[in-house]
Amino acid sequence: MPNHMINRRALLRAGIVTGGLLTGVASAGTAAFARTAQPSNTAPDQRPATPAEAWATLREGNRRWVDGTATHPHQDAARRKEVAEKQDPFAVVFSCIDSRVAPELVFDTGLGDLFVVRTAAQTIDPLVTGAAEYGPAELGTPLVVVLGHQRCGAVTAAAESLHDHKKLPGELDTIASALRSAYKRSGGDVDKMIRINTIDVVKQLKKDKLFAPRIAKGRLKVIGAYYSIDTGEVTRLV
Repeated sequence: MPNHMINRRALLRAGIVTGGLLTGVASAGTAAFARTAQPSNTAPDQRPATPAEAWATLREGNRRWVDGTATHPHQDAARRKEVAEKQDPFAVVFSCIDSRVAPELVFDTGLGDLFVVRTAAQTIDPLVTGAAEYGPAELGTPLVVVLGHQRCGAVTAAAESLHDHKKLPGELDTIASALRSAYKRSGGDVDKMIRINTIDVVKQLKKDKLFAPRIAKGRLKVIGAYYSIDTGEVTRLV
């Protein structure tokens, strides 16, 4: 057999072996990255079972969001198929309608992870309370987070309306009325008003007839938090 044919075959075999080794290294690297990308406090498909575990998972997701290392979990076709027939979210997030405060992004979560209720400035009424009740009452969701945020437009508009004694158009004035107490206690300071209102809503939910027994047994926690639009960080208020 001619030497050039032998050499060619030897090169091809070497290439196949080397390619296999490189593929193996790449696969190992990909697997290692996938392992580090998963949240450390819970397995990817393990639902946090307690209020503490649920809050730790949200905090870890928020740290990734702040650091720019979001993993965007549960946002693929496989997850869509997994939750198509059944959902079991680990938290309820009651936040503002502000377009800059999307809970699934802020906490780096995905499909089936959160129940999200959103109103202007987290203003609350019986219909909203009923929406928040669904997860804990029907599925045992262990955590409710009331999430206020920096530079809330609804709170700012309400503060200006109340200061100037001018009604807002349409049902917007109902929002201002709901925030009147927070306005008075804040002295008109918008950021203080946001925080006071968030804590007020937490207190109201803690007294809810469906929440109170679960809270007493340690099966549910209702907490208040504040989101910084500037930094992306969520800090706990109460």
